[in-house]
Amino acid sequence: MKKIAVFASGSGSNFQAIIDVVQSGELKADISLLVCDKPGAFAVDRANAARIPSFAFSAKDYPSKDAYEAEILAELKKRGVEFIVLAGYMRLIGPTLLREFQGRIVNIHPSLLPAFPGKDAIGQALEAKATWSGVTIHFVDEGMDTGPIIVQERVRLEEDETRESLQNKIHAVEHKLYPAILQVLLTQGGIVNGKKASTY
Repeated sequence: MKKIAVFASGSGSNFQAIIDVVQSGELKADISLLVCDKPGAFAVDRANAARIPSFAFSAKDYPSKDAYEAEILAELKKRGVEFIVLAGYMRLIGPTLLREFQGRIVNIHPSLLPAFPGKDAIGQALEAKATWSGVTIHFVDEGMDTGPIIVQERVRLEEDETRESLQNKIHAVEHKLYPAILQVLLTQGGIVNGKKASTY
């Protein structure tokens, strides 16, 4: 059973979805650590409730990204973490973690990349009056939402779509799709849709 770390910055709804499928046995993984860059975030409360260790930090307390990523890396190594799952983590992953976990970091993004990368993808889609948005799961590289795409699922925007309604649609897809893809990546040799999705 692979040991994973989940990185989150906010309420951690995707983190909770992963916790739920691990606890039910649908996802064969050991959530060994939550990493959170906002010590007061609800994701930390979720980790505590599930008795998952957490490492919460404030970037401003460190002189550089390399400095706080070095401390994160030490925490990951201490727990034998093999795979990193980003779930609403709002910081770019830097070279310190990318070098150590190349091909073993995945992210979920609430749009059909390359459309609407970065922050507030839902707001971007609404502002653009897009007909379609959706969810993308991809491997992480040094760019902002630029890594190789693993899978995407579309969500249609209605004429009267609101931020809340679109967010609910996106979350409904995310909370089913992410655990399913993680199960494939972690236990079935990284084969997604008949193709090798990972070098892991």
